[in-house]
Amino acid sequence: MIRAAAIPLTAALLLVSCGKSDSSAAPAPAPSQTAAMASAPPVPPAPPTPLPVTARKVSEKNDLYEFTYSYPASAGTVAGLKTSLDADLNTRLAKLKSEAAAARKDAAKDGYPYNPWYWSQEWKVVTDLPGWLSLSAEYANYTGGAHGMQWFGTMLWDRQAGKARDPLSLFQSKAALSSAIRKPFCAELDRQRVKKRGEPLSAARSSMFEECVDPLKQTVIVGSASGKAFDRIGILVAPYEAGPYAEGTYEVTVPVTPAVVAAVRPEFRSSFAALR
Repeated sequence: MIRAAAIPLTAALLLVSCGKSDSSAAPAPAPSQTAAMASAPPVPPAPPTPLPVTARKVSEKNDLYEFTYSYPASAGTVAGLKTSLDADLNTRLAKLKSEAAAARKDAAKDGYPYNPWYWSQEWKVVTDLPGWLSLSAEYANYTGGAHGMQWFGTMLWDRQAGKARDPLSLFQSKAALSSAIRKPFCAELDRQRVKKRGEPLSAARSSMFEECVDPLKQTVIVGSASGKAFDRIGILVAPYEAGPYAEGTYEVTVPVTPAVVAAVRPEFRSSFAALR
């Protein structure tokens, strides 16, 4: 075994004496300096470096359920909004686990096959303005029936108030907004119907899927082409609302016109601009 060589006693004493300070070389601070040092406020610690904000996506798949939930990075930069979305994610997942487990028990008890349940929720940015963040959501679920369901959601985050708003709450009334957008909405919906079906609509409009639907009973979102103010309105129509289930969804966009601006509540009117 290799041992370290012992340090001679005289050398050890020399090392210790070298480590001591020479009191004659550094005079003690003057009383005035000592008082100033004692009265100086402590230096606060440097704030922690903020973590980079990223989009969030949670995906789980097993023999009981499949779950997907996501939101974009733009939502993650807003503390209150991120907290709300994270809480919603946890609630949705817990609900799916509980209900799917109960459904599988019922299937085993009654002797029929169990098909895994499904939930998908994807948030997307519609427009990001200095005072607002407009989001839309696409939902899809399956609970053991013949087919799943698909629908839309919306959220408008008011940055100044620090809270979410329903886009329709920015308008004086549903009737006022409906009056301003119904005609262009119905015209564009019919145009898309004809394109999907490959044939013109009947003159009599005898089918329920040839009639116009109420745009305000659909999902209404507010968007912007200019990036400065809301200048367009989107109406997201779920399957089986405006056409057979096989036709899927419809997404209709209409411009913000002076009539739309007039329907906005006065306190929010500066956030809208009519397209020219």
